[in-house]
Amino acid sequence: MSNKAIQENEIKYEEKKTLRQHVKDYFMITVASVLYAVGVSLFLDPNALAPGGVTGIAIILNRVTAMETGTWILLINIPIIILGIRKFGFRFIVSTMYATAMISVFTNLLSGIGAVTEDPFLAALVGSVLSAVGMGLVFKAGATTGGTDIIVKVLRIHFPHLKTGSLFLMTDAVIVTASAFVFRDVNKALYAGLSVCLISFVLDIVLYGTDGAKLIYIISDRSKEIASRLLEELDIGVTYVKGEGAYSGKEKAVIMCVMRKQLSPKAQEIVKEEDPVAFMIVTSATEIYGEGYKNIFSEKL
Repeated sequence: MSNKAIQENEIKYEEKKTLRQHVKDYFMITVASVLYAVGVSLFLDPNALAPGGVTGIAIILNRVTAMETGTWILLINIPIIILGIRKFGFRFIVSTMYATAMISVFTNLLSGIGAVTEDPFLAALVGSVLSAVGMGLVFKAGATTGGTDIIVKVLRIHFPHLKTGSLFLMTDAVIVTASAFVFRDVNKALYAGLSVCLISFVLDIVLYGTDGAKLIYIISDRSKEIASRLLEELDIGVTYVKGEGAYSGKEKAVIMCVMRKQLSPKAQEIVKEEDPVAFMIVTSATEIYGEGYKNIFSEKL
């Protein structure tokens, strides 16, 4: 087979692989949209809980107009998506357009079923979990649910000093406060605020997992022995950092390693067994990028 034929076969293989990935992503977006819509239509919306974002605005507008919540979600997102196209390009936004359309359709289709529960706490709990799982799966498929996700992304370009979490918190706080006046029920607004917190918490779990991480520094005269055991028994990465005692002037190899929090007690036990007088610093690592953790190339919302 000629080199040209081999190259053509490789191109065809890559195209098939890309097509399979696209099908997989859009299938995930569809399933995620159903989960999101179930959370909104069967739990949050019928209990007048407006959990921030475009969905919260749509739920509020549904009460003051005759238009369905899903339709409002679509209409509000149209100018936002146009803004997203101008800022990020059409290719980036196609999957978001699909996700928004599916969420709108399924939200309207399921709205006729009515509330599964009339207990606002249970509605906030279950509705938030379902919505957050749906949202997380959409993000994993390379799309967004539109709305404030795009607005915050645009604001971050022009005001990089503003934190993403703070921007979301401000927009959600305004929407939740507005719901208290529209529904004339402070309790509903408080449950909506609880829903905002739950969505944020569950979304982090879906995207990054439940495992926290520990960052450990170890200063010891038996650093090689300790590092060897950490590598063999815990199968974690270990790095030597060159250090020098300010008083003694003696050079030492400082061990630096990051591990899942479940492994931290075992690591401390290894250090204790090898060198009971070792100096060790254990701290929490809030964000870690690299193999086994978050992708270093993934863009923050």
